[in-house]
Amino acid sequence: MAFETIANDYGLIGKVAIVSGAGGPVGQGLQEGVTNGRAAAILLARAGAKVCVVGRTQDLAQHTVDIIKKEGGEAFAHVADVTQESHCRAAVEATLAKYGRLDCLDNNVGRSAPGDVTEMSMAEWRDMFALNVDSMMMMCKFAIPAMAKNGGGAIVNIGSLRSIRPQKSTVYSVTKGAVVALTSTLAADHGAQGIRANCIILGPVFTPNINRNLTPERRQKRAEASLMKREGTGWDTGQLARFLLSDQSKFMTGQSICLDGGASIVGPSR
Repeated sequence: MAFETIANDYGLIGKVAIVSGAGGPVGQGLQEGVTNGRAAAILLARAGAKVCVVGRTQDLAQHTVDIIKKEGGEAFAHVADVTQESHCRAAVEATLAKYGRLDCLDNNVGRSAPGDVTEMSMAEWRDMFALNVDSMMMMCKFAIPAMAKNGGGAIVNIGSLRSIRPQKSTVYSVTKGAVVALTSTLAADHGAQGIRANCIILGPVFTPNINRNLTPERRQKRAEASLMKREGTGWDTGQLARFLLSDQSKFMTGQSICLDGGASIVGPSR
């Protein structure tokens, strides 16, 4: 049997990806504090993929596109509220209209909220599910049929260490636990169509959109929770997302992988 190799381009040349939550502060380029989605979009484009950059506003999404195009990559900006079903459908339709196919989906959208069940209104609870879970389900709902037409594709969903190490944010832990379950179910339901799905469980990873209000003392505490004694970055997340979306991981599906510098071994400080 011939030895099979995957090219150093990850097998992504000519592939098409949608990356949600791929914007970031305007003026924020390639600094360490890049967002997970922006890093993934840039790294996918560097590997030869064409990218639909989905963001809440045109300027946030376009800023990522400008970075990609400055490096010689191919991308376009699409404005969407991914908690709305019609917006998720439109993002997939726009990508198909622009590039004629879809191969990869990277779901990055989500946020945290403090409090236990006694402190949270039902409206807040449902809003968190809409953003952290429904958005990923709806993007997959429309992306999977498009991928299946090409013989398959790959999905990455961003989870959190708090799904397995709860820490003072009940609804966030519950929604991110649902993301893990969604991912494994997608893999089981659609594997025969050539669709892979994996989840990245993030630990102490610093991104400016999520962690911009952390004090230096809090960031140091997060770093100490890692066995490597540092925070991760959006680039760390983007590198793993690119691997999971590429042919380098083509026999890998239904997995939830901790990207946490080893924090899951010892547990985060409460």
